Amino acid sequence: MNQALDDGPFFHGTKADLRAGDHLTAGFRSNYRPEVTMNHVYFTALVGGAGLAAELAAGDAEPRVYEVEPTGPYEDDPNVTDRKFPGNPTRSYRSAAPLRVVREVVDWPRLTPEALATWRSRLAELAADERGEIIN
Repeated sequence: MNQALDDGPFFHGTKADLRAGDHLTAGFRSNYRPEVTMNHVYFTALVGGAGLAAELAAGDAEPRVYEVEPTGPYEDDPNVTDRKFPGNPTRSYRSAAPLRVVREVVDWPRLTPEALATWRSRLAELAADERGEIIN
């Protein structure tokens, strides 16, 4: 893995209830393709991007955003970098190593119900299209 050129801070969106010091690890099902077990933990340097991930995460729990620190090497997320967006404008990354939770972010920007419905529709379209395949 090549070290990505971004110093953060970094954020992760989820519906899990976590505390400072907890670790997020790979090996869980994808929020976007539940038949896929993920080999990486994904994160972003954009709090709004983490908020979007939290809103779209599987489950009925409250969406949450956490500031996180990578505990090992990380790389640009190939699911969005160059494949869907030239470069890495989403500042999205992944790591096979755990992420340590620093704190919960409580003032992240929430999506409107309409925007959330649009994103869910886009994800459903991607799931039906082979270009929506996850690079794991």
